[in-house]
Amino acid sequence: MMVDATILNEIRLITGTILLAYASYTDIKTRRAADILWVIMGIIGTILLIIQYLSEGFPNLWYLIFIPIMIVLMYAFFQMRLLFGGADAKALMALAILVPIQPLIGSFPLWLSYLPGSWSIFANAIILFLFIPISLLLFNIAKRNLRFPHCLLGYMISVEKAKQTFVWPMEKIKNGKRKLVYMPKNFNVEEELAEFEKLGIKEIWVTPKIPFMIPLLAGFLATFILGDILLQIFRVLL
Repeated sequence: MMVDATILNEIRLITGTILLAYASYTDIKTRRAADILWVIMGIIGTILLIIQYLSEGFPNLWYLIFIPIMIVLMYAFFQMRLLFGGADAKALMALAILVPIQPLIGSFPLWLSYLPGSWSIFANAIILFLFIPISLLLFNIAKRNLRFPHCLLGYMISVEKAKQTFVWPMEKIKNGKRKLVYMPKNFNVEEELAEFEKLGIKEIWVTPKIPFMIPLLAGFLATFILGDILLQIFRVLL
């Protein structure tokens, strides 16, 4: 039985949206996303690939070769701490199977691309994630907290509130002085907050633990609607 590629892409869109939306919800609430979500995504992606191969084949086999490349690349990014969450890496690995080819549904996406779909999703997520410093800057302008570069990376809250929310302290006590910390390693949040309290420090700069799953969901939807944002930026510039 022949199945139109548009129908397969619609299934990919629905599957990815549901699973990534649920993962974003649990990531916000608990900072966790169940592994079963990526198993389901990978299985559905594999079934869709088999159906597509039996129906009409693939425009270019290099898209399939990119699946293991993307999986190895995401694993390497996780080991190098370029991806902080294991769930983020697993989600991108599963997306490599679910969307190996740029999806086409009617006249969408608006910007056609020759790059693998999973790479476009990852690139889009990174670009959208970069809007966070802009939003933090606007927030700090409204609060009149314009200390650079702090205001691009986080905001000020009370130490007590920092204990109750998902944040990283952007400051650390070192030799009795407050020091800015960009990417903390071996950073015990509870001990650091207790140190601030001992010194009578009431407010500190923190950076929110924003789950990458949220921009990943946005990047996934952008790939289906807009296409590859980064590639389009290069096209405009060149």
